Amino acid sequence: MQDSVPPLAPGTAGIVVAAGKGLRAGGEVPKQFAPWRGKPLLRHSLEALAGAGVAPIVVAIPEGAEAIARSAAQGLDRIRFVTGGETRQASVSRALDALEADAPARVLIHDAARPGLPRRVMDALVAALGQWPGAIPVLPVVDSLCHAEGALMGAPARREALRRVQTPQAFRYADILAAHRAWDGAPDAGDDAQVAQAAGLAVALVEGDEALKKITFASDFGTSEAGEEQSMTQLYPRTGTGFDVHRLADGVDLWLCGVKIDHPRGLAGHSDADVAIHALVDALLGSVGAGDIGEHFPPNDPQWRGAASDRFLAHAAALVREAGYVIGNVDVTIVCEAPKIGPHKHAMRARLAEILALAPDTVSVKATTTEKLGFAGRGEGIAAQAIATVFPAP
Repeated sequence: MQDSVPPLAPGTAGIVVAAGKGLRAGGEVPKQFAPWRGKPLLRHSLEALAGAGVAPIVVAIPEGAEAIARSAAQGLDRIRFVTGGETRQASVSRALDALEADAPARVLIHDAARPGLPRRVMDALVAALGQWPGAIPVLPVVDSLCHAEGALMGAPARREALRRVQTPQAFRYADILAAHRAWDGAPDAGDDAQVAQAAGLAVALVEGDEALKKITFASDFGTSEAGEEQSMTQLYPRTGTGFDVHRLADGVDLWLCGVKIDHPRGLAGHSDADVAIHALVDALLGSVGAGDIGEHFPPNDPQWRGAASDRFLAHAAALVREAGYVIGNVDVTIVCEAPKIGPHKHAMRARLAEILALAPDTVSVKATTTEKLGFAGRGEGIAAQAIATVFPAP
């Protein structure tokens, strides 16, 4: 939390509802634990609430999901977990009970499926509780509406009188706790505002935010550039590794990580033999199951004779994007006795970042020796290994 942004009013606790099965999103785990923009979906809400000073935060989770939930919340303070109930209302009720000993003045109840949680909305909700026992964020309905009579259009509905309801929803704690305990067990309440209203509580409306869109279907996790929906196997980060070796030879230039190095000998190969880039190309191709460098740039193809390896790396990066992923970070280790890599590491990182269109701090270049052992130790060649991590494109 930045010092320039004060926390919400003291005594504000949080509840995050993450007890659903997430069946409409498909996949092997409930959607609230699936990665979204590089993090578990649940973690986005937890970070936003914790960053605003909301504490403690009780998370309602499915039975048996504590391990994956704790992993999603790793490093965050004052997070608790309760097993949810058969309905949303039952899950929230259990979370409210878990806060009773803390006796907070107010509570924000939020759905884990809404990861974009603006601080402005939280501030408006808490401010509204100074006058009303409950407050919810809403947005206007912009489309025309009608009642459906089977497959036919019925009477039009007045959109001016309707609002789209979002979360988090804010309540004075004692009031919403009593409202849930008084709930008569009717069909599951769509949200906590309905429970509050059934108990006779007035619920104020504050301006919501489109960022609070609910993640519901697999397609909400992102699409590929071709416009196809991602399968659940494309909702997780993926990793690839690469390794390459080239011998040192007289009369050729030495290229490493796209940088020309002043050295008596260079690397021999069909292209410019940039061993570090070749390892990184294989790592990127491996991360999306796209084969290896030899399949894309055969060494017996004359068009690649003497070619600059940055072309290979740019091609691999393009294949990652076409597969519906973005590059998170890359890490290259160069193994040699000479030349010394240290003086060139900054230029190497900058050049790889330029080729891959990445921030320099997501590119790592390291070097090591083999303590004079093996071909590298004897100065006969240079080896490199690389690893690349890619994430589903948002």
